[in-house]
Amino acid sequence: MSDLAFACLGVRAEAHAAGPTLVFRLRVSASGPERVHALALRCQIRVEPALRRYDDAEARRLGDLFGERSRWGRSMRPLQFAHAALMVPGFTGETETDLPVPVTYDMDVASARYFDALADGDAPLTLLFSGTAFRGPGGFRVHPVPWDREARCRMPARVWREAIDRHFPDCGWLRLPRDTMDALLAYRSRHALPTWQDTVAALLRTEQAAPPPAATAAGRYDEATTRTVTP
Repeated sequence: MSDLAFACLGVRAEAHAAGPTLVFRLRVSASGPERVHALALRCQIRVEPALRRYDDAEARRLGDLFGERSRWGRSMRPLQFAHAALMVPGFTGETETDLPVPVTYDMDVASARYFDALADGDAPLTLLFSGTAFRGPGGFRVHPVPWDREARCRMPARVWREAIDRHFPDCGWLRLPRDTMDALLAYRSRHALPTWQDTVAALLRTEQAAPPPAATAAGRYDEATTRTVTP
């Protein structure tokens, strides 16, 4: 089945998905007159960060992923973005189809941190294909999709941001341990705070209103206000 070829024609943010979703428009080609009855396709999507330039502001935001710019030659490696599966209907010669890919704005995920760091321009992606094709006249023959089938895509950074903002406009996401969440929930309940935003704002106001710990003559902080620190 080495005559299968793939191309990515573009990517858009899905307007009506239940969660943030990107839709990749694919063109699938099969040479010769033989019909492809169906194609069970798997796709791995990788970010190729070394294939674009970054301004100084973007470089600072990418520091936790790749370190200082001087180290990028060693540290800037491809990032795993997503896995997706798709059943492509039958076709002869060539067809186009949509590949939906749910995305996250969890900043603990490296690809999300990367996309969020881009002020403008494109994010270079590689789509790696595998799967099974069913084709042939008078019945089915099963052919594997070769592992070397791939396509390149330059996704505008604004498209990822649009997909996130459709569902979570002007919001961020923070993952916390269960015991911390339990403590926050207890605080919220005690103070009858209606939202998590109100809860965090109340804690920040408390922190800002608290006097700074005073240092003693011995060079230690007052144990009545904070934990002892040895100079």
